[in-house]
Amino acid sequence: MNPHQPDAPTQLAEDTDWAGDELREECGVFGIFGHEDATTLVALGLQALQHRGQEAAGIVSSDGKQFYAERRMGLVSDSFTKPSVMKRLAGNSAIGHVRYSTTGETVLRNVQPLFADLAGGGFALAHNGNLTNALTRRKQLEKSGAIFQSTSDTETILHLIARSPKSCTVNRVIDALYEINGAYALVGIANDKLIGVRDPLGIRPLVLGKMNESYIFASETCALDIIGAKFVREVENGEVVVISAEGIKSYKPFPKKPERPCIFEYIYFARPDSIVGGKSIYECRKGFGRELANESNVEADMVIPIPDSGVPSAIGYAEQAGIPFELGITRNHYVGRTFIQPKQSIRSFGVRLKHNANRTLVAGKRIVLIDDSIVRGTTSVKIVQMMREAGAKEIHFRVSSPPITHSDFYGIDTPSKDQLLASTKSVAEMCEYLGADSLAFLSIEGIYQALGHKDGRNADCPQYTDHCFTGDYPTLLEDESGGELNSQLSFLSMAEPHEH
Repeated sequence: MNPHQPDAPTQLAEDTDWAGDELREECGVFGIFGHEDATTLVALGLQALQHRGQEAAGIVSSDGKQFYAERRMGLVSDSFTKPSVMKRLAGNSAIGHVRYSTTGETVLRNVQPLFADLAGGGFALAHNGNLTNALTRRKQLEKSGAIFQSTSDTETILHLIARSPKSCTVNRVIDALYEINGAYALVGIANDKLIGVRDPLGIRPLVLGKMNESYIFASETCALDIIGAKFVREVENGEVVVISAEGIKSYKPFPKKPERPCIFEYIYFARPDSIVGGKSIYECRKGFGRELANESNVEADMVIPIPDSGVPSAIGYAEQAGIPFELGITRNHYVGRTFIQPKQSIRSFGVRLKHNANRTLVAGKRIVLIDDSIVRGTTSVKIVQMMREAGAKEIHFRVSSPPITHSDFYGIDTPSKDQLLASTKSVAEMCEYLGADSLAFLSIEGIYQALGHKDGRNADCPQYTDHCFTGDYPTLLEDESGGELNSQLSFLSMAEPHEH
């Protein structure tokens, strides 16, 4: 196969303040082994994971002898519902990927899964997450003669696999894992096996499912639901799961560490109908709203979510506070990031492309606006202004997560720290900036309590990856610090990989 296709850059409106004020989804992965309808099932699974990335999608399939690849810019439905595309994806095993870029340009050569012909045969890889030492490793590989075809950190993993001296694919993958840091959920496909990997802290999610006799990997359980597959279990942190004609095998090459899943899966990323860590995402978000009401209730006539992500928390807040829940803002679901860039003279209309106030409902009322987070705050400012213009008497802004004060390096596309509103302003200053009558965030203790940790965040309870709120980064940030010592410490902290 020829995995290379001409680049096709997209026109993104990221420079507009109304398009760049939200957390960006990371990516979603899906893979299935040994099913006659493998590629169709992967396409369906990717559609269920579309919320995790809308820039591009790709599928690589195998019939046991040859690999086939289709990678496209845009939504899954733009390409992978076309018979002309799907008929080129032969085979009974396949992996797929939906992408929002956190590293690498928005061009076709960065679209995953990435494929390489290795000494032991073809291998394709799809990656959700972000490596914190990819640039450091890349420079080392380039100095030794490696030639890169993309700017994605996923290709660094492929090069490390290719250079491993181990004899079998699984050991070569494990060998490569000892060279990388950060957050990752990987799904790889070789001629005769499907491999799923979760990073040692389990920051990024990955679940194992089964449909008849075929095993499946997916970023979320909602992707299993869409094809009628059964949820088996989550892939454990630091686990390598290998599926072949012989069945399923599990390897745990890393020293055991407490799991630290990304807290934003519960707040924002995962679909509300998914189960993560044994918890219903929908119920967790309602719980955030209930805790928020306990911490910062205010007299009001109605609770209004900023759709869509603020809806479950607003329901929980309204129930706990005893205030009516109303849909005071309507969202236009047919406007995405690739909307035509407007002229400067009409950029002020930007928020109204996505949101519009229900004037007859809010006029003269005291309202509580609920959102899941505030990033730069530019969209929040315009929504508050929009509700003022619609006649709201009082506007109380409530956020069902703590203030975001630190950038992310694990696969969430956050602005630099100096562009995060909460890192440069106090809550009172943010309230004045937004133009609200009051502003309150859910505390870090409240979010832990809503997740079932009654004593809040402390050393005795399982912790989440919550660095965006606390600055507590769970791994070394080698590319950020440029620390050669960090690299050495990271390498020494890991045991040598075992032969399997």
